Amino acid sequence: MVHVMASIVVQPEQAQAARTLLAGLAAESRREPGCLSYELFQRPDLPHVFRTVEQWQAVADVDAHMRTPHVGKAIAAGQTMFAAPPEIVSYARVDAP
Repeated sequence: MVHVMASIVVQPEQAQAARTLLAGLAAESRREPGCLSYELFQRPDLPHVFRTVEQWQAVADVDAHMRTPHVGKAIAAGQTMFAAPPEIVSYARVDAP
């Protein structure tokens, strides 16, 4: 299993538009093969800051996800919204011994 977390910071005035865009991306991503979970979070105290927490079956599923039309469309649409490039990082879970 692969865990991916993305931090997305948009211009404050773009928070609502980004929420709509990212919620649509999350809904489409959940339907992809290999997607076990895809959650979108928004900071209540800083509503222009978002995070996704994703679980995928394999690295190949993450790679395929990043090549989908809906991801490309979201990234293109977000270019004018982003305050900084999104930070997308894969993590491995650390279990207690």
